[in-house]
Amino acid sequence: MTHKGMSPATFLSSYRATAAEREALGVPALPLTASQVQALTELLAAPPAGEEAFLLHLLSERIPPGVDEAAYVKAGWLSAVAQGSATSPLVSPVEAVQLLATMIGGYNVGALIELLSSSDPAIAEAATAGLSRTLLVYDAYNEVLELAASNPYAQRVIDSWAAAEWFTSRPDLPAEITVTVFKVEGETNTDDLSPATHATTRPDIPLHATAMLETRMPGGLELISQLKQKGHPVAYVGDVVGTGSSRKSAINSVL
Repeated sequence: MTHKGMSPATFLSSYRATAAEREALGVPALPLTASQVQALTELLAAPPAGEEAFLLHLLSERIPPGVDEAAYVKAGWLSAVAQGSATSPLVSPVEAVQLLATMIGGYNVGALIELLSSSDPAIAEAATAGLSRTLLVYDAYNEVLELAASNPYAQRVIDSWAAAEWFTSRPDLPAEITVTVFKVEGETNTDDLSPATHATTRPDIPLHATAMLETRMPGGLELISQLKQKGHPVAYVGDVVGTGSSRKSAINSVL
């Protein structure tokens, strides 16, 4: 998989311009594309003065995980940094492995498995910790199981999966959760939450969500924003909520 990169010189200015346009709409910037990630990695190799924190934010927070094409570029670059074939003054090899571990599954899995055999114990340890918390490995499980016969780090990953440490290591649920109830009388159907007139924006979840309740309850989103000021999560409550066919996009809007 190859990607034509955009010019690093124009990447930051164009990204900030489009991000500002969306900020004016009250929605976050779009995730980076594969070509934008390619430009980002070039900037990370030689970061402009004053942009260091912003570049790291884009790397860690603005690239989709999993099997998105942008994730492919990110995983490839982080793997290269971890193995020493690429360098950045902002990302050490161990930090590269730790960032790989945040990518949930997909293109990062093969890289993490390979790094279990690193000659650098710190790299292997970081890969072990990251892979132990990664569940979306699919057939790669068999690779780890086979490697575990000769690699103690791989064996620790298998043991961690077996002990469900990905789950048991999480914080306990609090005994009580306080929420603010946003009650809507009667039935709320999915078209109220995800209007069909805005169906073309459904893949852009934050933008699409700005149309939620626009016909059912004009001003409803503003009221929800006011309720959030109380400092608690807002729970959408109604007599019937969610009938209709657009359940996935309706749930995305509510979330």
